[in-house]
Amino acid sequence: MFRRVPKPNATLGVTGGLLIQQFVRVNQKIRAREVRVIDPEGKQLGVMTTSQALAAAQQHGVDLIEISPNANPPVCKIFEYGKFKYEQEKREREARKHQHASKLKEIKLRLNIDDHDYETKMNHVRAFLADTMKVKVSLFFRGRENARPEFGHELMKRVVKDLEGYGHAEVLPKLMGKSLTMMLAPERGAAKKYEAEFGRRAEPEDEAPDTETDEAEAEANA
Repeated sequence: MFRRVPKPNATLGVTGGLLIQQFVRVNQKIRAREVRVIDPEGKQLGVMTTSQALAAAQQHGVDLIEISPNANPPVCKIFEYGKFKYEQEKREREARKHQHASKLKEIKLRLNIDDHDYETKMNHVRAFLADTMKVKVSLFFRGRENARPEFGHELMKRVVKDLEGYGHAEVLPKLMGKSLTMMLAPERGAAKKYEAEFGRRAEPEDEAPDTETDEAEAEANA
């Protein structure tokens, strides 16, 4: 006998450009009269009636899973549904990981930032790093601040220290005109550290606009 599986659903998810079917038709839920069948080792068994394919799956003691419903005829695989679902979710996690790895977030600082704003921005960075994103930290100097770039380097050191366990400086602070920039890359285990510290998984949000910092950036780029 076949095991019970979730009801079929045609919902599809797109992750990192990869189309992933979230729910599939399994066993008696398969509607096609004929299907192209693949055995558990990946060998093509050819086209057969769905009843014949179900009988073949029963002989193997596993399920018949519709993996390409839009093909003509639909493609089904003889495989254990639980293992299939696990491998599908694993591919989705990997796709999401690569998608995040290609994203770059930016956090903008100013030299005279107050402690509350600083900590808010650091929490944004922690969430980004915990979600496997790289973060560009930009510090903009205004007026007389340009004469004391060492203060900017001190602030960058503070950032690296406060983010210990979340990320590290992949590119060290570099002075470019009236701004100082640094690139952070996530540490392995950043997600677990975030969950332990905040009691929830990281759900990063873009930081709110900061008028003073935006003005400093505009002045630096002038």
